[in-house]
Amino acid sequence: MAASTTATSTAHPGEPELLPRSPVTGWLAVVAVMLGIFSIVTTEILPIGLLTDIGAGFTISDGMAGLMMTMPGFLAAIAAPVVTVMTARIDRRLMLCVFMVLLAAANFLAAAAPDYWLVLVSRIVVGIVIGGFWSIGASLAERLVPAASVGRATSVIFSAVPLGSVLGVPAGTLIGDLAGWRAAFIAMGGFTLAVLVMLLIVTPPLPPRRTTRLRVLRGMLTSAATRSALLLTVLIVWAHFGTYTYVTPFLEQVTDVGSRAVTVFLLLYGAAGVLGNFLGGLLVTRHPRATFGFAAGMIAAATLLMPVLGRETAGAIALLVVWGVAYGAVPVCSQTWFTKASPDTPEAASVMFTASFQATISLGALTGGLVVDTGSPSTVMTLGGLTATLTVLAVGVHGARRLTWPDSA
Repeated sequence: MAASTTATSTAHPGEPELLPRSPVTGWLAVVAVMLGIFSIVTTEILPIGLLTDIGAGFTISDGMAGLMMTMPGFLAAIAAPVVTVMTARIDRRLMLCVFMVLLAAANFLAAAAPDYWLVLVSRIVVGIVIGGFWSIGASLAERLVPAASVGRATSVIFSAVPLGSVLGVPAGTLIGDLAGWRAAFIAMGGFTLAVLVMLLIVTPPLPPRRTTRLRVLRGMLTSAATRSALLLTVLIVWAHFGTYTYVTPFLEQVTDVGSRAVTVFLLLYGAAGVLGNFLGGLLVTRHPRATFGFAAGMIAAATLLMPVLGRETAGAIALLVVWGVAYGAVPVCSQTWFTKASPDTPEAASVMFTASFQATISLGALTGGLVVDTGSPSTVMTLGGLTATLTVLAVGVHGARRLTWPDSA
């Protein structure tokens, strides 16, 4: 069913809807927002490809190094509602630019940090940026392009997630392999400044159209569809990041490949993720339960089989491709579920999506780190696969109970 009627947003009477002056300008603004999210996603998951190098540099375990993934997620989960509400009356374009400045500073701090605790401080800043930028940027498509193009624009914005894997993480891993892990963060900081310039040039003023209040977010939880989206998101993201955060140690220790081969493997995974993103975008509107359930099933199969087939190079590559296609569809599936559950409050839906997604990234990375330090990378894969299996079962229960939401999902 739709979100409760109490979950509404406050409109600003008489405020004109500001669209870019031309379709070209509108699409350039969409690309700028996409690149902003790309820089955020890449910065957030960059440590995955550099995990062992950073751990060796500070003489810490892989699990301790995994805190670089845990910190941003927890802060993002808090920042998503808090920052969005606190800045609700500030031009959204200005806020996007402020977040890019903070992200560049966080990357440069990580690159220069003499001690690991300063790296963690930089990751706290990254978490604040994730929560704020995602919550605002994910719902901007309808304000940047005509109504007929909103679906395509949303797919372009969300393509930043798999592109962060296909380009960002492998490129960062390659830079780290050639010039050291600090150089990867320096490069990311420079790229973020370039995105800032593009946002300033091509993005139109975006005064708040609706003001998101905390009561709006509380009201969303009265919807069965929102609670369903929340449960499925938590389960599948926990399964994914509890395992993928430690895929580099697995490939190095179990598959027994070198760091350059890991870069190639992650590149193939990311390329598959781009395909999964667009396939998910095409299918989720018509078949939301089937798309989400099939993606979760593919992740379950890939991670459960990884300790068995992933010992060989060919098996690891094949499973990473399956995994990449599956996870590429997850963000667009999750965001779509939250949006359809609360169609009248798109920014509030993005806040709920961001907070749940990021909090679970932290939980997944944290629990995976505990398992990998006390067990092995193979154990992490098995537990992640079982969690993904629970997602498939939850999708089935959702269908059996016929919990509905707007349209014909």
